[in-house]
Amino acid sequence: MPMTDQYWALPDGISEALPEESWRLENLRRHLLDIYATWGYQMVMPPLVEYMQSLNTGIGSNLDLQTFKVTDQLTGRTLGIRADMTPQIARIDAHKLKTEHPNRLCYIGSVLRTRAFNEDGSRSPLQVGAELFGHAGEDSDFEVLALLLTTLKQCQVPQITLDIGHVNIFRSLAAQAGLTAQQEKIFFDMLERKSLPDIDAWLAATKLPAAEAEMLRQLPRLYGKPDLLEQASLVLAAANPDVQAALAYLASLVARIQQEFPDCRIHVDLTELSGYDYHTGIVYAAYAQGSGREIARGGRYDGIGKIFGRARPATGFSTDLRVLTRYWQAQAPQPTKIFAPADTDPCLSQTIQQLRAQGQWIIRQLQGDTVKTPQDAGCGQQLIKHGNEWIITEV
Repeated sequence: MPMTDQYWALPDGISEALPEESWRLENLRRHLLDIYATWGYQMVMPPLVEYMQSLNTGIGSNLDLQTFKVTDQLTGRTLGIRADMTPQIARIDAHKLKTEHPNRLCYIGSVLRTRAFNEDGSRSPLQVGAELFGHAGEDSDFEVLALLLTTLKQCQVPQITLDIGHVNIFRSLAAQAGLTAQQEKIFFDMLERKSLPDIDAWLAATKLPAAEAEMLRQLPRLYGKPDLLEQASLVLAAANPDVQAALAYLASLVARIQQEFPDCRIHVDLTELSGYDYHTGIVYAAYAQGSGREIARGGRYDGIGKIFGRARPATGFSTDLRVLTRYWQAQAPQPTKIFAPADTDPCLSQTIQQLRAQGQWIIRQLQGDTVKTPQDAGCGQQLIKHGNEWIITEV
């Protein structure tokens, strides 16, 4: 890198927003917050840094390597720059907002990651999310999913596909088969890769009960349209009640989504296990037509607030405001700017104040400025003195 470039080049994966993009980001932020308010979600603004003990809990324990760490010069303790806001929201619900009722919270803010999650290479997303604490039933999962799909529709995301699963299906099958922690980890890795030959070979070499081994062998083959859940119920008929309950839960939830969002394509994948270490129920990812990577993710993670003293049920989603602006078609306003000369007349100052109060954009010339004409300032109108008044005229 040339020496001069070192003064202006940004680190890889770190971006900034210039005026037009900034306007789009800010206006979409306001638009989404207005929507969330109509659903009863209150906005919170957690700090950019916290002690690692707070960030590295629950879901946060999976983000340790993604977190930039610094030393607090006041205390000597290790601080983390947040890589995900969900642990912070859980702390706020558990420790600061001690309600026994369902608590709906939303947030929008910058996060920073040591490595990019996605192929676009961004390490500084503007994370948008909503979390519902204090309810463990299907209604709260559906509400959060519906809010996510409403968010994507409001942002004009084309042809949404929802990829959905339930972590308790694999978790319960693994327990029923008597897999050790190490065996479960090995099998989980193969499921993530959907490596069917490796799975078949591993099961053949592992002394598992025949019925359980066959259900584990079939698990990565159970994906497709929602009617797959009927087939899954038959294939996994010998599974324990927890598996059957998870399948029934998924079927009921998917039916509600199909009824309220008929244009949303739903893909059921019983090996969708993202966040397996902390998710406790449904998990899902949303995709847009023409995009090979997810644009939003969510799921249930009950008990996340336990470390903060309150193990509350929790369900939520998150996405990236910058990604959403790629689909949002709203354009930056193009108002007519009004040029005001570098004149110290008190009447001019009063006129400018009145016009700005009405929302007019006034560009006031500066003494000695290189801007000599309204055109130089990009103005289509100007203020000129007519008698004792300042009036607007076309350039």
